Amino acid sequence: MLLKDRVAVVTGGGSGIGEAGAAAMAAEGARVVIFDRDGARAKAAAEKIGAEAMAVDVADDGALTAAIAAVLARHGRIDILHNHAGVQVEGDLEQVAVAGFDASWAVNVRAPFIAARAVAPVMRAQGAGVILNTSSSSGVLYDREMIAYATTKHAVIAMTRQMAGDYARHGIRVNALCPGWVDTPFNAPFMAQMGGRAALEAYVAEKVPLGRWARLDEMAEPILFLVSDRSSYMTGQVLVVDGGETVV
Repeated sequence: MLLKDRVAVVTGGGSGIGEAGAAAMAAEGARVVIFDRDGARAKAAAEKIGAEAMAVDVADDGALTAAIAAVLARHGRIDILHNHAGVQVEGDLEQVAVAGFDASWAVNVRAPFIAARAVAPVMRAQGAGVILNTSSSSGVLYDREMIAYATTKHAVIAMTRQMAGDYARHGIRVNALCPGWVDTPFNAPFMAQMGGRAALEAYVAEKVPLGRWARLDEMAEPILFLVSDRSSYMTGQVLVVDGGETVV
């Protein structure tokens, strides 16, 4: 098994891509701990795969740090951190609420920073560890009237590269995953901005060369690759999984 006995923390693991990635890790032998703001959702996702669940609001620095400390106290190590929790707030420069921009920064950038800061000492002591930050295809291209989301997801990539350069000598690998369009409720803000599901479906069909949404398993496999030894000589990199949208 690729991840036998490795301890993995997945933020935002109660649904969608985070849940799919957590399931893939558990299937490969990892001891997975799911963090999600919705405790019931985290528990339901964890029960499906024999994982642990914790209700954690990643925008709360103290709660996030305490949750990671609790995992370390319980398991004695943390081998994988997948910073997946995210928020999407629509609007261009004049439309977006300042509070929405701040919330985007808190969840999409500050929370991965705080979580990585919390696991770094134990990973350094272990001489090994993997941090995977979920960015987005919006982190490498223009995203129509989504300034808060695009700005924060670009920042995630910069932060990933900085972490990777600083911590490679300690055996810690840090990479970023940039998913494209996946059919989950996370797209609701963009869908509303586009004028409904039919409009978004048409947008995906036109803008994505493969002409469709991604399936969740098509995100789980890249996650598994990035957190396992299959990518053991890869750090500071950005893996875009978007059906070709960024090449056109």
